[in-house]
Amino acid sequence: MALGWAILLPLAVAAGLSLLREWLANTSMALILVLVVVAVAVRSDRPAGVVAAVVAAASFDFFLTAPYYRFTIHSPRDLETAVLLLAVGIVVNELAQWGHRELERASAREGYLAGLITAARMASDGAGSADLISTVGRMITEVLDLDDCRFTTEPSRPDRPRLHPDGTVTWSERPVDVDRDGLPTMDVVELPTRRGDGRFLLTAATRVRRPSLEQRQIAASLAEQIGAPRPLP
Repeated sequence: MALGWAILLPLAVAAGLSLLREWLANTSMALILVLVVVAVAVRSDRPAGVVAAVVAAASFDFFLTAPYYRFTIHSPRDLETAVLLLAVGIVVNELAQWGHRELERASAREGYLAGLITAARMASDGAGSADLISTVGRMITEVLDLDDCRFTTEPSRPDRPRLHPDGTVTWSERPVDVDRDGLPTMDVVELPTRRGDGRFLLTAATRVRRPSLEQRQIAASLAEQIGAPRPLP
């Protein structure tokens, strides 16, 4: 659907502008086509935006430059305008996609912080241990995009990868470059909690996950909400 609009919209606008060639300068019509590319880029993804920029430049050549209805440009000024239209369209598309990514990051960050606040409130309100562990496990799974996250009280194994409170990951005491290599997939990753006999085991076996340092720190902070069990009265 997005690629369809990326092709049809510049074509339709250029065809409509061809009826106004006697009243509008080529540069003005090129600017209108840039606005079309902006509209596509804002509402779709990078490939659709690039296609819209290419189709807009080709439509400008076909409909709006002499000789008309041929992919030929005789005027150096029109050729310059067509090249600039393509270049500006691609740059605008990249800016729009950057804006999309920043908005997604901000939305995800807000969600992570809201989850952390919820877990902290549950811990402070004395929520049942099982409920808190279940909730925190689901949140960690979402933050790190894991296949599975389960809580266990089995003894820690030093040969397993470990996610530390500062967001770093080590395996057999060697640092793991998560940004480059992703979370280890050959074994579960241990995530300690404040509860001395418990930890989360993180599974990311089906594909490589590369959570950011901030995401890993949020996951560690969530795990720390699992405190030591309260003594019986």
